[in-house]
Amino acid sequence: MKKFFETLSNIWKIEELKNKILFTLGLLLVYRFGAQVTLPGIDATKLQGLSSQTEQGLGALLDAFTGGAFSQASVFALGIMPYISASIIVQLMGIAVPYLQKLQNDGESGRKKMTQITRWLTIAITLVQGPAYIYNLYAQLPSDAFLLGFNSFSFLFSSVLILTTGTVFAMWLGEKITDKGIGNGISLLIMVGIIARMPISFVQEIQTRTAAGGNGGAMMIVLEIIIWLLLILACVYLTIAVRRIPVQYARRSASGTYDAASVSGNRQWIPLKVNASGVMPIIFAQAIMFVPPALAGLSSSDTAQYISNTFGNIFGWEYNVVFALLIIIFTYFYTAITVPTNKMADDLKRSGGFIPSVRPGADTADYLDRIMSLITFPGSLFLAFVAIFPAIAVSLLGVQQGWAMFYGGTSLLIMVSVAIDTIQQVNSYLLNKQYDGLMRTGKNRRSL
Repeated sequence: MKKFFETLSNIWKIEELKNKILFTLGLLLVYRFGAQVTLPGIDATKLQGLSSQTEQGLGALLDAFTGGAFSQASVFALGIMPYISASIIVQLMGIAVPYLQKLQNDGESGRKKMTQITRWLTIAITLVQGPAYIYNLYAQLPSDAFLLGFNSFSFLFSSVLILTTGTVFAMWLGEKITDKGIGNGISLLIMVGIIARMPISFVQEIQTRTAAGGNGGAMMIVLEIIIWLLLILACVYLTIAVRRIPVQYARRSASGTYDAASVSGNRQWIPLKVNASGVMPIIFAQAIMFVPPALAGLSSSDTAQYISNTFGNIFGWEYNVVFALLIIIFTYFYTAITVPTNKMADDLKRSGGFIPSVRPGADTADYLDRIMSLITFPGSLFLAFVAIFPAIAVSLLGVQQGWAMFYGGTSLLIMVSVAIDTIQQVNSYLLNKQYDGLMRTGKNRRSL
């Protein structure tokens, strides 16, 4: 513990790092403040109907990603999710659209154009989701909750404009954190929104367990915390786990030819991640799972009602079986488009490297592809298990649904992956200044 506090002290000794952290915390505070500001024209004291909608099911999931802004009818009610959706769409279109493929290969200029396309697409998505959110307010809130009049065009127009502005402002905050702060800004905004609901969910779980006639009492609370910490540990290992492929490089001689005698003295590794797709398969799968209840809501038939109830209950077994299968499928799909084994093999061949006992070129690409397929299978199974564990916690342990949201799924994986990424960036500053990192022990490093 003493070493940990020494590391924290070392962080504040680095002026640049300290300023980045303070800048990041300041913008996160602005985002959290905005999440509490209710849309103009709505009586904030009459949001009980909207709050009850977000206590379970898909509403609870949306509210978790926005840090409670969805249930508060906030100016940030749509959060940063339209930007995430736009990023996913642009990334997938980059596979099939030649223009986007060209931009991906144009370096920094192409990246800026891709970012601009993503921003405009974010606005377009928000202009679609905004009216849908307002009509949801009409359905959930009493008519006297609307100060400008129920179902009035002036309220609809102004609210959609404010929601769009709120999403664009949140996007700007995330990009500024990435540029001038510490960590990935967009991911940090999502993580902060998720963490914001954790204390109240945990307090409600304690109250339920310890209330008169509660199920399990303090012992179950301790057991839940132990299981939660074990899940976090498992997610950390899933995030950082890699399969190391040995690579050897032949050294060039003075004449420019490769010296085969010196091959064995220059060995490196290709780290292939067990979970190369991160949380994207879960996000894809959840986006697909939103579609059936949305389409079923357009009909009043018994079949449509059954579909709406089945896919609207995120803790039901039917929902989670389909959800797990989609995650496994999307894990393979996203890994295939984000891990270019052919390009890796070509780059390795051009640099004079090779995998022992494997021919350079096509054989190396096939070998890397086969290894990725093998390690992606257990990774996809574990990712699916983590995603559906909240439903297991509710059914087997009797955990309250609000607290169960932190027992896996996108929430837990996002928190773990963002925390690891941020810590790694902090570590890079510390190590550059000859200090020990957050995940290391020992006294300050001496300059060489």
